[in-house]
Amino acid sequence: MGNLNIGSLGMFIDGVWTGASDGAVMDAVSPATGEVFATVPQGTRADAQRAITAARAGGQGWAKLSAFDRAAALERVGALVAERRESLAAALSQDQGKPLAEAESEVEELLAYFKMAAADATRLEGLIMPSVDANKRVLVYRVPRGVVGVITPWNWPYTMAGELIAPALAAGNAVVWNPASNTSACSVALAACFADAGLPSGVFNIVTGRGSVVGDEIAGNAGTAAIGFIGSIEAGKKVAARAAGKDMLLEMGGNGPLVVLEDADLDAAVAATLTACFLNAGQSCTAGERILVHEAVHDAYVAKLVAAVAAEIRVGDPLAADTTMGPVNNEAQAAKMDEHVADARARGARVLAGGRRAPGRPTGLFYEPTILDAVTDEMLVAREETFGPVAPITVIRSEQEALDIVNDSPYGLLAAVFTRDLGRGLRFAEAVRAGWVNINEGTNYWESHLPFGGRAGADSGVGRVGGRFSMERLTELKTVVVNLG
Repeated sequence: MGNLNIGSLGMFIDGVWTGASDGAVMDAVSPATGEVFATVPQGTRADAQRAITAARAGGQGWAKLSAFDRAAALERVGALVAERRESLAAALSQDQGKPLAEAESEVEELLAYFKMAAADATRLEGLIMPSVDANKRVLVYRVPRGVVGVITPWNWPYTMAGELIAPALAAGNAVVWNPASNTSACSVALAACFADAGLPSGVFNIVTGRGSVVGDEIAGNAGTAAIGFIGSIEAGKKVAARAAGKDMLLEMGGNGPLVVLEDADLDAAVAATLTACFLNAGQSCTAGERILVHEAVHDAYVAKLVAAVAAEIRVGDPLAADTTMGPVNNEAQAAKMDEHVADARARGARVLAGGRRAPGRPTGLFYEPTILDAVTDEMLVAREETFGPVAPITVIRSEQEALDIVNDSPYGLLAAVFTRDLGRGLRFAEAVRAGWVNINEGTNYWESHLPFGGRAGADSGVGRVGGRFSMERLTELKTVVVNLG
């Protein structure tokens, strides 16, 4: 594809493209080739403060526009995304490392967020409530919170941004966005769609830079009224501490337990496992990182899974047409795979496929699709979020044992169960501690308009993203009492 052409674009603050206040830049490095293909500004706290000030000023007029005017602006952003879908997908593939086909799918899902937010903006309803006084009328409005700080991860740079930014803007808020430093180049390419859509100055701002600096300032700054964060549990807890007292929408980690009961359709379960464990090289908060298989079907399931991985998962250049899995995004993720696989081996797990970095590749970030059997609870791969292309299989002897394992986890984001008995599946879904449960579908299946988030008391987050549910969280109720005299 050649170098990503971001031209003179950098950070977008108060309607102007700009560099960092101290001139610092970050290299954008392809995980597939190891080559530097672009540079982006390395923003400072001063840059974040400048963006927040611009958002507070620009957001006042934006909030006064009609919902239909804001919807039209979001439709303009969506139209530019659609027009640039090929270049956006190529930029994403180069910057993040996912296969081009997956990048194209992500752009299409991003488009859905703009369409959905534009429509939801025009349906955001308030209430007329009764008063104890017959001469009074009570109006309850949904109003924007103000400036929403958005902090997003590198695994789904477009959709994770879209599911927060689109509803925040549609609801009348201004936005200051800090994308992950690992995927800031493609994020700037997306930001250009906002810039070119003609939104009023200050309404949309992007400040690239380290999350520990820019994201920390956005979370803690008194000028942001609410925070939308998607990322790791560790980072999410730091953001929550800095943003104490503000309304927060936090979508954090999970380990996607996938349960295969003895009456499951094994072919369907295996097909779902491939997507659960190897989509985006396993770098998803809903990736299937605990595969709990009933002893009665364990051997048959494993045999089918090993054959399917060998036949269908092809590791290679993310821009090549026949590649189904690219590299992991960064060295920290590859090193975590190394650590978790080594720990599992040392504790008695059997490596049925993969288990090492793929040899003969341009970088050390290509990892073989890995299947581990005989995984037990004390192994790192069972207790932590591996975030890589691994299917860790644990034998269970009953449905209750599976429930106990899942509910003992600190995570509570998404789970899946395979059974031919719909009633059994529904009972399992109602008993499991997770914000979302799929029955006879894998852990990486979700729909963008549905409420998504972790169960209370788990480490997987607070609030719900998805369609109008995001918008409800990014607005607040305002009560107005009218005395008729």
